Amino acid sequence: MDVVGAPYNPRTVEEVFRDFKGRRAALIKALTTDVDVFYQQCDPEKENLCLYGFPSEQWEVNLPAEEVPPELPEPALGINFARDGMQEKDWLSLVAVHSDAWLLSVAFYFGARFGFDKADRKRLFNMINDLPTIFEAVTGSGRKQGKEKSVSNNSSTKSKSNSKQRSSEPQPKFSKPMAMAMQMQSKDEVEDEDGVGVDEEDEEEHGETLCGACGDSYAADEFWICCDICEKWFHGKCVKITPARAEHIKQYKCPACSNKRARP
Repeated sequence: MDVVGAPYNPRTVEEVFRDFKGRRAALIKALTTDVDVFYQQCDPEKENLCLYGFPSEQWEVNLPAEEVPPELPEPALGINFARDGMQEKDWLSLVAVHSDAWLLSVAFYFGARFGFDKADRKRLFNMINDLPTIFEAVTGSGRKQGKEKSVSNNSSTKSKSNSKQRSSEPQPKFSKPMAMAMQMQSKDEVEDEDGVGVDEEDEEEHGETLCGACGDSYAADEFWICCDICEKWFHGKCVKITPARAEHIKQYKCPACSNKRARP
């Protein structure tokens, strides 16, 4: 399967830049004018999906390349899994940021493959940098630095404390293993009304927790995330959620709950 669909290998700075512009236009189209179609294609119930932009200014949501290493660098994997766990504009902004990173990686892959020297790489980057990023196009902001700070602030605002956690630190709801580690380090320092150490009680409770996907029990060295709808816990690997991705999720819905929500 030719997931990138490039009919040629651009060998000059001008050709690589033309390739970059075509892919960029395609990705902006997916995240703006074609956003409804793009949103529908990113079904969280499907496998890991990627957003591809082609030099022909066409875009595609598809599975990643099967060969390793792939012919070209691959876009961010599994963008569909976070679709229903975030506000649409935040999710689109996140996909836009990863799409910007992918475009740069493809352009400089060509540069490395065809032996661009320092001057050529600098000229290519300057040509690319004169264009607004996909993130800027999607969010409508022309101040790249200010936008990046805004995204960082938004993500920290989305992180909320979970009532299930007994840690005094304002940690996100998905950091149950981290909270456990903190509690075990401060063992016997905090006790409840019955004189039982809170960390001992939590350790016993967590030890009985089973993953809603695979049914295996909790382990302190594994990343877990809790569904805000059914309140079941899942291994991050079972629901394709990483700690980094969880940072951007305001309200997490497991695949089962997301499916129910999508069907009135």
